Amino acid sequence: MSMFGPLLRLGTSSLTAKGWEQAFYSPGARPAEYLREYSRRYNTVEIDATFYGMPRRDTVKRWRDETPDDFVFAAKTPQTITHDRLLENCEADMAAFLDTLRLLENKLGPVLLQFPYFAKARGVDLPMFLDRLGPFLDTLPQDGPQFAVEVRNKTWLRPPLFDLLRSHGVALALIDHPWMPRPGALFAQAAPVTADFTYIRWLGDRKGIEQLTTVWRETIVDRARDIEEWLPPIKALLERKVRVYGYVNNHYSGYAPHDVDGLLRALAPHAATD
Repeated sequence: MSMFGPLLRLGTSSLTAKGWEQAFYSPGARPAEYLREYSRRYNTVEIDATFYGMPRRDTVKRWRDETPDDFVFAAKTPQTITHDRLLENCEADMAAFLDTLRLLENKLGPVLLQFPYFAKARGVDLPMFLDRLGPFLDTLPQDGPQFAVEVRNKTWLRPPLFDLLRSHGVALALIDHPWMPRPGALFAQAAPVTADFTYIRWLGDRKGIEQLTTVWRETIVDRARDIEEWLPPIKALLERKVRVYGYVNNHYSGYAPHDVDGLLRALAPHAATD
């Protein structure tokens, strides 16, 4: 088995949310026990907290030490790098972030560079974005983790972006989001698979679902048909031995573990190990 373990890794975006203390974790479990308990159920998690700030080194060591040997963490790059400064003059911050993440050792999986939707008023179009992204990718360590890039402008999903990512071995993050194409349209072109792994995020409609609930303990929106659309392309990737990392947000249906469990039931038979 490789250092990254199974071909299929599915988990949630973040490992806690309001409502999980009743719906997901054991009665009476303390927050300090959540990671251990989570890692007995899933083999990966996308750390959302790093988006809001640099993690403490002792916190990262605790993540490493409290999880099984085959557990993998994906981590979101701090928003100061991707949103506030849009990759400009932030090489030192990125290097410091990656240096901290290296404390995870062989449990460090992909690092996600998540970008916002760029409205015309901000003056960011695809050529400008690529002019920033290309030099930034050149600065990333060759011996470091794998990287994925998420954009939320659907008109950017075309060869200039795909080609740049592919030339650096960086994955395009594929997202289930109201603004973005459905998986059938995405996979109709081979170009979206730009690395030797794929990174999928089931995000949903944050504003829409928060009008219905802000407690994440049960399914509010039936996503069964939406998830069904993802199964054929994911099965095809697994058959090709392309590693798949996938993370479900609570805003997708109201309770991310329910969706992860459904995906695991459908996909586990197709996920042979290395």
